[in-house]
Formats: sequence, C-alpha cells, structure tokens
Amino acid sequence: MEDIDTLFDKAVGEIERMLNTKTVVGEPITVEGNTLIPLVNVGFGFGVGGGQGTDQQKCSSHGGGTGGGGGVKPVALIIINEDGVRVEPIKSGTATVLEKVAETIGKAASAKSGKATS
Repeated sequence: MEDIDTLFDKAVGEIERMLNTKTVVGEPITVEGNTLIPLVNVGFGFGVGGGQGTDQQKCSSHGGGTGGGGGVKPVALIIINEDGVRVEPIKSGTATVLEKVAETIGKAASAKSGKATS
C-alpha cells in the first residue's frame, strides 16, 4: 500500500502534466484570413487521504485514496486579421463559440464582397 506522501505526489504530478499554456491558450485556427485563438478558463480540485489502524483482535490495516475533478470553459477568442487584433468575449458554452467564429467569418466574407455589416 502506498503512503499518503506518495499518493499526494502522484496527484500533484498529474495536475502539473495536464496544465500548461496550451491548456489555457488553444491552438490557432486560420479561417478565411482570420486567425482565431481560443482562451479558456481551467478549474480543478482534488483531495488525498489516508490512514492506518491497529486492532488487537484483528490485523493492522491501511487505507488511502485520491480523487479529483475539473472542467474547461471557453471565455474568449483572440481574432487576428487585416483589421488588427481584438479579443471577443464568449458568453458561455460551445454553441456561442461557434456563433462567434461564424460571425467573424461572415464579416470577412461581407467585407470581401463590399457589403456593409452591422
């Protein structure tokens, strides 16, 4: 059975492995002359516990465990194009991300065709 220090070290090591700059700043995507870079909020929590006991009538016992959870939420898109660089906030959810991408592509297509956009 692993001791509590070993369990804690493994849990922290796994979190360090998962979190890096690519976790918060996504891979750039280029569409219709627009480079889109997603920004996300990452949250997580974990716990580690362990113990041991000795009973004169029974044998020694040991116990331990770890648990955790997390989530990723899109919060903004960095949009880079011939007009410059801007950050567009995302209200919530994947559907809104797709709407923001479609809106950006639509504005680029309208500008190419000479139509005014709202």
